[in-house]
Amino acid sequence: MMKKKIKAAIVGLGFGGAFVPIWREHPNVEQIGICDLDRGLTEKVAKAYDISKVYSSFEDVLMDSSLDAVHLVTRIPDHADQTVKVLESGKHCACTVPMATSL
Repeated sequence: MMKKKIKAAIVGLGFGGAFVPIWREHPNVEQIGICDLDRGLTEKVAKAYDISKVYSSFEDVLMDSSLDAVHLVTRIPDHADQTVKVLESGKHCACTVPMATSL
């Protein structure tokens, strides 16, 4: 039986940019998209890794029903809230540690 390849987005490209080639080359990933508040960084990473799926905002990522998963590599104080929003949008979520700074 053939496994479905996933479509994912990486949000946060400062440290998260290091994950782009990992996701891009994974045999079970069909497509990745990228998103960062720094438009220049987003364009730089898109060009460096030949990424055509670029999002202008986190909300655009959440609204994309074609995505299966989101990898959050954003600011630590944003992790918990963003993770909940990703899960509420019906997508799987990977979140760079720590998940939150308090209970």
